[in-house]
Amino acid sequence: MKVIRHTDKNFPERLRELTAPSSLFDPVIEQRTRAILDAVQTRGDAAVLEFTEKFDGAKLLPEQLAVTQAELMAASLEADESLRTAVSEAKKNIAGFAQKSLRKNWQTKNSHGATVGERFDPFQRVGVYIPGGSAPLVSTALMTVTLAKVAGCREIVVCTPCGQDGSINSALLFAARAAGATEIYRVGGAQAVAALAYGTPTIRPVQKVFGPGNAYVSMAKRLLVGYVAIDLLAGPSDVLVLADDTANPKFAAADLLAQAEHGSTEHRVWLVTTSAKLLKAVEKEIARQLPKRSRRALIAADLAKSGWLIQVKTLADGVALTNQLAPEHCEVMTRNPRKISAGILTAGAIFLGNHSPTVLGDYVAGPSHTLPTDGAGKSFAGLTVDQFQRRTSIVEYSRAALKKALPAVKKLAALEGLDAHGQSAEVR
Repeated sequence: MKVIRHTDKNFPERLRELTAPSSLFDPVIEQRTRAILDAVQTRGDAAVLEFTEKFDGAKLLPEQLAVTQAELMAASLEADESLRTAVSEAKKNIAGFAQKSLRKNWQTKNSHGATVGERFDPFQRVGVYIPGGSAPLVSTALMTVTLAKVAGCREIVVCTPCGQDGSINSALLFAARAAGATEIYRVGGAQAVAALAYGTPTIRPVQKVFGPGNAYVSMAKRLLVGYVAIDLLAGPSDVLVLADDTANPKFAAADLLAQAEHGSTEHRVWLVTTSAKLLKAVEKEIARQLPKRSRRALIAADLAKSGWLIQVKTLADGVALTNQLAPEHCEVMTRNPRKISAGILTAGAIFLGNHSPTVLGDYVAGPSHTLPTDGAGKSFAGLTVDQFQRRTSIVEYSRAALKKALPAVKKLAALEGLDAHGQSAEVR
């Protein structure tokens, strides 16, 4: 890992290295993604199948894209009791948290005595992307599909990559179905997002696309806004541990290693601390714990490229750096962590104290683990159930209320030179 301290002569320059250019705006990734989107828009299933063979190694026919009921039943039969218990426990907390976040219809009277309000309806058909890769992200199925189900979405379409033999991990299929998925397709990458947005003969288009993914998936979502709505930009994951001398170095090291084991050198991890002693202790703990991890080669590669141990002068400096980096996950291991966290305004999720590791948010705590990455937390919040709801404003005037509003309507219409606007109210 790279080590920098506030006492280094080139500290400001080294800090600038932390904010590497976001893959969300990488011109090469954008060009490649546009080519994929254009192909799917033009050639539909044929392009989807070509990219599935190219990127996943699976040679499929159009009728093999959809996961069958027989496959789902087989996955259910394969699910052992421990998996069923874990899925049920996580789903219960996720659904309970989501129920609290649902937006409710309301109405009131305005100054004219008219009824105005808002109505919140679930999107009727949504798409959920679940990443594949080296680990089946069962948790992502729960953290996305469950919210769509709680919101009342009628059609919940899941896309996820398959293996070279066309198979999808049975635990992931079980979790997606248990959470409420109504359709599942073995399609991954930017081509999956394109299929969900444009539609193909096999995959009907959706109203909104949800879920995390790699840089190409995030780029596809960004480029397709307008054809489809999106939740947020959630690409390669990251974690920042903000700590003082009260932090447990074993815990901090374990959390950094956990984030780096996803299997890509794009997963950034940062320790930001005021304590030189803690920084050194965490560095030693990483060296001690790493050889024991099954994915140690992947972790080591990630830490070498995207791992940082940073000593700052004050916690205020640490908070300022945290807000600049806008981490997906931010762990606050300090005295009075709740007080310190009040100044952190760009993190996707905040975990308070020595006993709240990010992994709890990943799996079972309740809030969705689909969070903004690559600095997108400065503009986006994490996934919430209300994003599966569509807002409509409601206006109802009586004749008396309309008469009361008429002078202001006529004045504003006259100012804008839109006499037909004023007449449409006056004629009544």
